[in-house]
Amino acid sequence: MTTRHDGHGALSRFRAVPGIRAVSAYRREWLVKDLVAGVVLTTLLVPQGMAYAELAGLPAITGLYTTILCLLGYAVFGPSRILVLGPDSSLGPMIAATVLPLVAAGGDPDRAVALASMLAVMVAAIMILASVAKLGFIADLISKPTMIGYMNGLALTILIGQLPKLLGFKVEADDLIGECAGLVRKIAEGATVPAAAAVGLGGIALILVLQRFLPKVPAVLVMVVLAIAAAAVFDLDEHGVGLVGVLPEGFPPFTIPDVRLADLAPLLGGALGIALVSLADTISNASAFAARTGQEVRGNQEMAGVGAANLAAALFQGFPVSTSGSRTAVAERAGARSQLTGVVGAALIVLMLVLAPGLFRNLPQPALAAVVITASLSLADVPGAVRLWRQGRAEFLLCSAAFAGVALLGVLPGIAIAVGLSVLNVFRRAWWPYDTVLGRVRGLEGYHDIRSYPRAEQLPGLVIYRFDGPLFFANARTFRDEVRRLAGAEPRPSWIVVAAEPMTDVDTTAADVLEELDEALNAQGVHLVFAEMKDPVRRKIERYELTRTIDPRHFFPTVEAAVTAFRLRTGARWASSDAGGPPAGPSAGPEPGSTGTAPAGGK
Repeated sequence: MTTRHDGHGALSRFRAVPGIRAVSAYRREWLVKDLVAGVVLTTLLVPQGMAYAELAGLPAITGLYTTILCLLGYAVFGPSRILVLGPDSSLGPMIAATVLPLVAAGGDPDRAVALASMLAVMVAAIMILASVAKLGFIADLISKPTMIGYMNGLALTILIGQLPKLLGFKVEADDLIGECAGLVRKIAEGATVPAAAAVGLGGIALILVLQRFLPKVPAVLVMVVLAIAAAAVFDLDEHGVGLVGVLPEGFPPFTIPDVRLADLAPLLGGALGIALVSLADTISNASAFAARTGQEVRGNQEMAGVGAANLAAALFQGFPVSTSGSRTAVAERAGARSQLTGVVGAALIVLMLVLAPGLFRNLPQPALAAVVITASLSLADVPGAVRLWRQGRAEFLLCSAAFAGVALLGVLPGIAIAVGLSVLNVFRRAWWPYDTVLGRVRGLEGYHDIRSYPRAEQLPGLVIYRFDGPLFFANARTFRDEVRRLAGAEPRPSWIVVAAEPMTDVDTTAADVLEELDEALNAQGVHLVFAEMKDPVRRKIERYELTRTIDPRHFFPTVEAAVTAFRLRTGARWASSDAGGPPAGPSAGPEPGSTGTAPAGGK
């Protein structure tokens, strides 16, 4: 019985692998569509793979090795039916920023490849560990405004970095300002190669025009074919235009990256940043395409799939990869129904390397620069930044700071700044949550913000105060100071009712502040009352033994119950309010009693 159970368990685990499940659920009518989509996708995978490898500071062939293995790895372990992985324009600068400082000037390209492969191993380990620990929520560490700023800065960095290659010369610089200065200087010195500029600028124009007016035409493929033809017809290499040359023949061997022990620490820093960006890309792309295909997003499985893809690429001279929204969209438009599309793409690239390694030997380097630059333009979201300027200046400042971090300090510091700013923004919102005084508005149920309704009615002697956030160590004194201000206004109120429904937590520091505040208010003849406090928060209040100081009768299930109790005790009548402070009118003296109260409840 035990043997049968173990065998059944092993078989179940085997069938739980996404690729095995996909094969068992595959439909025959999908086959033709997947094959066609695979052929179409390959026309984009090859030039982009080569271009993004050079963007990462690596030989173009490594982009093809990476593309092959990551597609196969994700096909086996990735849960999405059509998500496409591969070398990515957003990761290229991060890989270069991590690897190139570890390679001496003019150093061995084999060492750069080994470092990039070890980087992919680390990214794979981080993603798989994050999947096991169910840490998919980490992708939320980068807010939308900071991501817009980061991507705009990255797009500018890529654009400036690729312009020299587009124009046929090189610029040696360590930062964006240096690259801009070198670019202007070289152009002024006449270093531009006219033939290279014609190929590069013409390639950009052709891709953008085709994408705009003929979106179903494979724009990158058309541009690459025309560029290769132009190189052969016009002998562009004799006019100073660099060509890709013949690629190494055959499939890459299984290779365990060999790096120095001293390289591991700087590689780990880059791997953490790359994993975070890759995770954010993966979750967002998976969510977008799952909604269109009727699938559910399985974030932790997605991380495992991306980790497996990175590991597969790393063991065959590849570098870190991520999901690609543009390539996935191409596959979807071409009719892809399953990961067989990616497998077909990988197989066709292998056939090209084995049977026709010289197919792209006449591809001009400026054409690859054009591919990268058009990809960088798709990363930028200038309308998004403008929208932030119009809708929220604070978030626009976050966006601008993230942009400046990438542009001025570099890609890796930029991602650290983006994450840091996102976390600080969350903390800022919790530190200074919105608070207001509430009043009654004729014709509307409930109690409403007197800033929005300046003529809202209030009861003389009563202030209804709402604090829209958890009460914890960072904002407890802010809460205390505002309550003290309300209590010290003239005429002095006798009750301050805290509408506590938005108050999701009270920590020990805040509990001490509440105890001191209640004692100080009682000495002034002002009573602190709570309404609509959530049950978990009320239980914490009791656990902190705050009810020794705060009378248990000062907790009401609703604001209406607190108002009714106050009116029964004082006979107060509603009065129109000015939005600037607590209600006018004589103070109401008696302390609240049990009359008119209800047991404290929560929502």
